[in-house]
This record gives sequence, C-alpha cells and structure tokens, in this order.
Amino acid sequence: MEPVPAIRIRALGEHPPVPQQDYVLYWMTAYRRTTWNYSLQRAIEWASELSKPLVILEALRCGYRWANDRIHGFLVQGMADNAAHVRRARVLYYPYLEPQPGAGRGLVAALAARATVVVSDDFPCFFLPHMYAAAARQIPVRFELVDSNGLLPLRAAPKVFSRAFDFRRFLQQNLLDHLMAMPAAVPLTGLRIPRLDQLPPSVLRRWPMADLAACCEPGDGLRRLPIDHGVPPAPLPGGSQAAQRTLREFLDRKLARYADQRNQPEDDVASGLSPYLHAGHISVHDVFCQTAARDDWHPARVTGRATGSAEGWWGASRPVESFLDELVTWREIGFNMCAQQEDYDQYDALPAWARETLDKHRRDPREHVYSLDQFEAAETHDPLWNAAQRQLRREGKIHNYLRMLWGKKILEWSRQPEDALQILIELNNKYALDGRDPNSYSGIFWCLGRYDRPWGPERPVFGTVRYMSSENTARKVRVRAYLARYAE
Repeated sequence: MEPVPAIRIRALGEHPPVPQQDYVLYWMTAYRRTTWNYSLQRAIEWASELSKPLVILEALRCGYRWANDRIHGFLVQGMADNAAHVRRARVLYYPYLEPQPGAGRGLVAALAARATVVVSDDFPCFFLPHMYAAAARQIPVRFELVDSNGLLPLRAAPKVFSRAFDFRRFLQQNLLDHLMAMPAAVPLTGLRIPRLDQLPPSVLRRWPMADLAACCEPGDGLRRLPIDHGVPPAPLPGGSQAAQRTLREFLDRKLARYADQRNQPEDDVASGLSPYLHAGHISVHDVFCQTAARDDWHPARVTGRATGSAEGWWGASRPVESFLDELVTWREIGFNMCAQQEDYDQYDALPAWARETLDKHRRDPREHVYSLDQFEAAETHDPLWNAAQRQLRREGKIHNYLRMLWGKKILEWSRQPEDALQILIELNNKYALDGRDPNSYSGIFWCLGRYDRPWGPERPVFGTVRYMSSENTARKVRVRAYLARYAE
C-alpha cells in the first residue's frame, strides 16, 4: 500500500506514540467501512510499523439529536456488514451500541489507556468535531484524525468558496494531483500483524459488545433503545453490501441517462448513493474509480483548461461529466464550508446579499403560513409539496429536483427566514438518511441563497433569492405519476 498522504492526517494534541502499549486503536466514527478508507489504512500503517494488534471500535451513541429507528437501523446494518467483513482478518472488531444516553462515556478513554496510537475519522460536521475535541483531552497517546471525505483533501483548499463556479475552477486547477493517490481498495488483505484475541474483561463487562444480529431483526430489533421510535426504518437497507448494489445498478441501468433525465422524478435515474456516502458505507474514491472505469477514463483525457465550466474539463462522456460534477463539485463544496467555517449551520452564515434581501422582505405578507407540525404532517395547500414531504417521511429521501422546491416553499410559507431555516434543518435531519451531512446543509442553505447569486425580478418574501414554484416545476418536469404515488 502507498502511505496515506500527509495532507490527510491531522494530530490532536502533542502526545507521542507509546510503543510499549497493547494495540493500535481505530475509532471508526464516520467512514463506517473496511474498504477504500484512509483512516483504516493509517491505523494499519501504525500497527505494521509498531508490530501491534489492531482494534477497530465502531460505536453508536443513542443520545445524539434526531436519534431514531431510521438512522440507527441504517447504521447498525452497516455494522453487521463490517463484522462479517473482518471475521477472517487479523483484527479485533468491537461493535458497541449505547443502551442509554451517556452509558458509553469513558469507553474511548478506557481503550486509549492501553493503546499505542489512536486513529479516527476527520468528519467536519454534526456533533463529531466536538466529540473529537472532548476525546483528545482524555487520550494520553498520539491521536490522529484522518480525512477520507472527498477526492480533494479538506486542507487542500485555502479558503471557503462562496460559489460553485469558483470551487469548480479550483478543483480543475488542483484535483489531478490528488487523483494520483487513492486509498487501498481492500487494506485488510494480506495483513501481517499480531492478533488480539479479546479485550480486557473489565472493558467488556461495562461496555458489552453489541448483539448486531438481534438489533437487525425486523420489528423489535431497536425497540429496547431509548431513541425516537416514531420515525420508522426506511425501505432502503444500510451497509456496504447494499451500497455496492446501488452503485452497480446506477452504473448498469441509469448512468447513460443521467445527464438528460436526472431532473425527472418519474425516471428514477439518480444514483441513490447519498445515504451511503453520508453513513460512510461507501467511499467517494470507490464511486469515482468505478464510474471512471465504465467510461475508460484516465487522467490523460483531462483537457487542462480550468475554466470553471461544469462540462468539458474531465474529457469524459456527457453522462459521466454530469454525474462527476454532482459527486465532486456539489458534494465537496459543502465539506469545504464545514471544515473551515464553524457556523456553517447558522443563519448568519448566509451570504450578506441574501441576508440583506431576506431582511428587506421579512415583513411581506405571506399568503400561507404553516407551523412545523403542519409541514411535518404534509398538511399544506400544495399537492406537489405534500407529495415530496410524504416521500421524505416514508423513504428517507426526496427526489433531487423536488427537494429544491420543497426547501423554497418552506421559506415562502414561514413567518421569518430564520424560522424557515430551523424547519428545514429539523425535517431534513430527522427524516433524511443523508441528513446531518455537509452536502445536505449545502442543499438546505442553497434554498436561502448560499452558493447562488441575486435573481430578478425582486419578489415578495424572497427578494432576489432564487424563486421556484410548484406550477413552473410541474411544467418543467413530469410529476403526474409522482403525485399519484405519494398522494396519501
């Protein structure tokens, strides 16, 4: 394996490795997979260098905001896949499900007390950065966070980009060098390190290994956990195996039509990968490489002209160019924001022009105003909006194009733009399988002007923030079957 690029490694604290300790600990928090994972690869590097066993801790708290059967179940299915994948590898996999809020407190510190090095995932969103900072104060050895978020390393961008055009041009100028370094596809293969048979009994007594098979049982598998049981599991299964099936189906059946039909709700040519990318069940590097292979793409096909255009730079087919712009530009611009701006989820993080125009129109009369409960129950006057909300509640997703309309209408039908933002965050993060993610915050804030520009004519409520209507949407895309499917 090639070494993990230094730009993707960040140490918290100044403690050195302690070689006389028992093992290397990989604390798996965001990249919940055993393939194409720079964090796992870095932990293996340390274990090989120090000739130590490797312990993989994959834990799941129950006290995080929006914890529910949908999110928990999706992640637990991924844990079951990971347990199966490492069964024959020379590592000790330790799954832990917190039975009560706070019950897992002290687990990482207890494991770190016997570790030579601790490695974890450098995810810049939700509660994870605060969790890492708190853990660093309790970890007495070398503690590294490793970036496996995107094709572009988080620290390769010198600033926060406010427009997709500018970020795309920066990618076109800088991305190729990073494409020359890829994580190992299957880093556990051929691993030659000592093996640890079991953890200390004192650890397992206090924090017993999760019974993943029981938790994956349909019906009552998660009922004993103190999470929100009012949000049922989505029909989409979690885990790396389901992620690979979804990717193959997209490449085999949908990619060729992606450029022309991805905005059509009734054609279903979207990749469906965002929940798996968010949960860490699949790597963007893996998706990129499999997509490039289908097009026989290689770096020599790049034109070399960094114009910022969404088409032409890759030198690939039109469907592949269209998909890669979504996968790379639009996905990773959100990571750029979250990694460099702590208030990425706050109203004041909107561009100044957007805040100014929304403030100018905050007292405009609203023809309709709905409460959070009415939005959540899909009880508006608009059948198309209601259908999108019902899809979110049932399936944990909304068709990509209709998701934009869904967000714009919440802005239009809320008393204040700040209220709209909080409703958007609540509904998205509670129900969407890809919520609580830099990419989903990009979509939410785009509805209020982030990554956009002023649009005329100036309108009530919106000002110069881009406007969308259900009537225009129904003229642009086919929605009759969609409306029928999510009518009630």
